[in-house]
Amino acid sequence: MALPAGSTLLDGVGGTLSRAGALQATAEPPELTTGMLVVFGIVFVALVLFVWEPIPIDVTAIGVLVALVAFGDWTELTLQEGLSGFSSPATIAVLAMFVLSEGIRRTGLVSVIGHAIADRYGDDPFRQLVAVLGLAGGSAGFVNNTPVVAVMIPMVDELANRTGTSPSKLLMPLSFAAMMGGTLTLIGTSTNLLASDVYDQLGPQYEPFSMFEFTALGLLVLAVGSLYLFFVAPRLIPERIAAREPLTEEFGMTEYLTEVLVREDAEVVGQTVEESLRELDVDADIVQLVRADVAFSEPLATKVIRRGDVLVLRTDRESLVTIIEHEGLELAPDAEAEGDSPEERAETAADTETVTDEQLTADADEVEEVDDHRLVEVVIAPDSGLVGETLETLAFRQRYDASVLAIRRGGKVIHARMDERKLRGGDTLLVQASEETVRQLAAHREFVVAGEFDLPEYRKEKLPLALGILGGVVAVAALGITSIALAALAGVVGMVVTRCLQPGELYDAVDWNVIFLLAGLLPLGLAMEQTGAAAFIAGHVVESAGGLTPLLLLGVFYLLTAGLTNVVSNNASVVLLIPVAVDVAVATGSDPFAFAIAVTFAASMAFMTPMGYQTNLMVYGPGGYRFTDYLRVGGPLQLLLAVVTVLGIWGIWGV
Repeated sequence: MALPAGSTLLDGVGGTLSRAGALQATAEPPELTTGMLVVFGIVFVALVLFVWEPIPIDVTAIGVLVALVAFGDWTELTLQEGLSGFSSPATIAVLAMFVLSEGIRRTGLVSVIGHAIADRYGDDPFRQLVAVLGLAGGSAGFVNNTPVVAVMIPMVDELANRTGTSPSKLLMPLSFAAMMGGTLTLIGTSTNLLASDVYDQLGPQYEPFSMFEFTALGLLVLAVGSLYLFFVAPRLIPERIAAREPLTEEFGMTEYLTEVLVREDAEVVGQTVEESLRELDVDADIVQLVRADVAFSEPLATKVIRRGDVLVLRTDRESLVTIIEHEGLELAPDAEAEGDSPEERAETAADTETVTDEQLTADADEVEEVDDHRLVEVVIAPDSGLVGETLETLAFRQRYDASVLAIRRGGKVIHARMDERKLRGGDTLLVQASEETVRQLAAHREFVVAGEFDLPEYRKEKLPLALGILGGVVAVAALGITSIALAALAGVVGMVVTRCLQPGELYDAVDWNVIFLLAGLLPLGLAMEQTGAAAFIAGHVVESAGGLTPLLLLGVFYLLTAGLTNVVSNNASVVLLIPVAVDVAVATGSDPFAFAIAVTFAASMAFMTPMGYQTNLMVYGPGGYRFTDYLRVGGPLQLLLAVVTVLGIWGIWGV
């Protein structure tokens, strides 16, 4: 029996539905149509692009929107419906919640609590772990979990240093706890808001989720997951980053930092630092210029090289040989080089002319002491605009007055050809920079400066106001006085009026990648319903499910969603699977709300891959993790929470 386009299996049998249950329905899947084939084709291409990621996923989502409207004769989607994602309450609410979360971050809530935790529990590894899990899990229900993790990464480094433990033992639990905490309320993650909107669009008999609708289940998930992270995970997480290891050793820089002496006949004499190595095809950077007892760091590009200068190079051995042969440089007396004896290096030093006082005085106004520049770890945020760029295309040194000495991508450290490598979310850069530059990087949303717990200048005097505004938004939305979108927008206005946020910080606060992703994907769910594609998949799922009970079928959808989320966007998983899950529930006489909640929770539980969730990527580099570490630790947690969530849904709402 074929159903008209735009109908669900429930419509096909004339059933009625409430959250308490659904009318038993038995219907064959609708016949395959051209419109379904077009939608399936668009979905297939989108999934391939999401996994392969040759272009950013938000651009892929906009491409999905364009394709759906362009093939509107088959997808039954008008231009107005295609653009509806931009005006969707979910999109607006997510945008506003990003700004509210930034207001909380700028006023230092997580930092204040983190300092209190560090002072009280910082000397006990077990208490540290409990505190990290509690703070990350609890705050992520009301503040977007991405900025929570961003603020807590430096705190975790501080705690690890106090007890001489590996930060690897704390960073993965931090990410996982923040993910679970996002399930406590409707505003915990963008996924929850999107799921509510998709569910609401399926028909007038479905209502959007309320603010605390699934808080009981969220608390159960967070409690069980935290017990696993406390008792089991520490035995599974390896110490990828050694405790208290100097950054030069941690990044393997011993063989890549070399000092060379500028002889009187050197080709580079009289050239600027920027010009000096331009003609040579070598993988090298001058990261510091030492003139007598004075060291010059960034900005270095316009510094003129003189005889007797010592250049600190980041380079490999092969490039170093090329530089010495062509530029008239030689290894500095203290530089370690194969074949140079201490006596030979001493003779070199004796023959070197020193720099005069006049030469030093000429540069006095540009001098920066050696101690003012230091090494720090800088993590590229997953939503950063730097993702996909290279250090060369960004002109990173000139733009940020900082030198990148190495890149750590998970457990792999990259030294060679760094300027040509495209940056990824979660990459950790070993950066040499001044104190002021480090402060600027720490205040920038595109970076997370690990190990720098005290750097950002928070507006702590505004913290009560920010908390009051967020509390007011939650209360108004929870009481049903107005929609979450409108309440959140009012909160944005309140944040600016009270100066918790400056007007110029509003746009930087929004993760525009997520906004465009939501706006592009929402029409896909609509097209799946209108063409009958969701009903087609659901019908075949019901046929192949055989004698599976609703409880087991619920578990299947949970695992399917979790598996898909580990390789594609969690928001894409929700848009694709909630319409199918609801139709399957209706066809089997189950409760569609229970199936929608299972998909929503599973989409926030991508523990098995670093790219499954933004917070996983954020700790990937600082923790030095390998891809398999997520599978080893996250796999058992994924299965455990599948059982807990499915049984929790059954116990709280029934299926």
